[in-house]
Amino acid sequence: MNQASEDTNSALNMRKVALTALAGTSIEWYDFFLYGAAAALIFPTAFFGEVNPSTALILSLLTFAAGFIARPIGGIIFGHFGDRIGRKKTLVIALILMGVASTLIGLLPTYAMIGVAAPIILTILRFAQGLAIGGQWGGAMLLVTESAPSNQRGFYGAYAQAGVPIGVILANLAYIITGSLMSDESFYVWGWRIPFLASAILIGLSMYIQLTMEDTKAFQELQAAREDQQARGYQNNNIIKKSPIIEAIKKYPGRISLAAGAFLSVQVTFYILIAFMLAYGVTSAGMERDEMLFAVLIGSAIMTPALFFFSSYSDRNGRKGVFIMGAVLTAIWSFALFPLVDTGNFWLSVLGITGGLVFLSMMYGPQAAFFTELFTTDLRYSGANLGYQTGAILGGAFAPTIATMLWTDFDIFWVSVYIAFASLLTVFSVMALTETYKIDLNRKNI
Repeated sequence: MNQASEDTNSALNMRKVALTALAGTSIEWYDFFLYGAAAALIFPTAFFGEVNPSTALILSLLTFAAGFIARPIGGIIFGHFGDRIGRKKTLVIALILMGVASTLIGLLPTYAMIGVAAPIILTILRFAQGLAIGGQWGGAMLLVTESAPSNQRGFYGAYAQAGVPIGVILANLAYIITGSLMSDESFYVWGWRIPFLASAILIGLSMYIQLTMEDTKAFQELQAAREDQQARGYQNNNIIKKSPIIEAIKKYPGRISLAAGAFLSVQVTFYILIAFMLAYGVTSAGMERDEMLFAVLIGSAIMTPALFFFSSYSDRNGRKGVFIMGAVLTAIWSFALFPLVDTGNFWLSVLGITGGLVFLSMMYGPQAAFFTELFTTDLRYSGANLGYQTGAILGGAFAPTIATMLWTDFDIFWVSVYIAFASLLTVFSVMALTETYKIDLNRKNI
């Protein structure tokens, strides 16, 4: 086979890996975000119907937070096995777990049917969703970034990241389409279940990945080195680690903490934009449910190509500069966001939400490559995943709940201050990290 044919096959295989990762993350995040919209619009009535509406909304958003509490636990569990048995197998398990949990939410009886057991089971299933997301991101992200050419890690990493806005689009479309096909009463009684039941498709995608894809070359080389060391009898050699997650924490405590800090701005702002904003726009600005869903959908659609643009930019100019600029612009935009939505004008609300999501893409796009490059192959799944999921729980878990409390107890202005403060912490964290875009992923030390 000549060089041209090899290059063509390599490019085709890379596209297959990238598109498969995009499909997996899109459906996985679809499930995760279905819950976010339902927690703001459906679950307060369906599962917390005996308390006043404000308390029901807060309780519902607290079950939303359960998924974030589970994410670092999922990151630890899946990170351990991702560094031990491979990226692909771990991703498949995470996808199956999400598919099963989301389908069961669609089948769950309401509070009126089984009483207090309903919100308890709902919280457990949300926790399972969080475990799945805790494992999914690391597997999908490493499949693409470890397989990508060294000068395109940012671009291909964006395929794993683009699953987030595409998941939001799919989740919002699912609710919009389902709601348009039936009366509001039917939608709130049983129609909301249909998008959750569709999650069973993840199980089929998991089987496709398991049967048709190989693990990354970086992990295969690591595994071969481990087997060679074992054959030689060097059981205590550095390359053979019983607990990668403990090794990662011992070796990179500062780097994991800074990676978590780098993720704060994205998480706080994102979940305010896609979850809290649904309730705020309907309640405060008097907008319709579908108007807010469409506004988030349009913003997410524009965010998707922005992710690829800024990721490609980071391949040429570095990760840190664009990341920091995104955090600064997010902080500034937070003070324009709510006045735009408060007008009650659909297109001004779209502008507010879209601006926030585009500025977030300056951080979230390059993040996959950035976090990949921070750690060595043997600890990469554990280190990158733990930094990502710790940032998720610190930033995203309670963002809608905190925003609701600041809004109801004080003023919406303080929600903007909250976003700006998180963005400032992100700026400091990224400044403390080293630039990574030119490093060798197969290095043994950093």
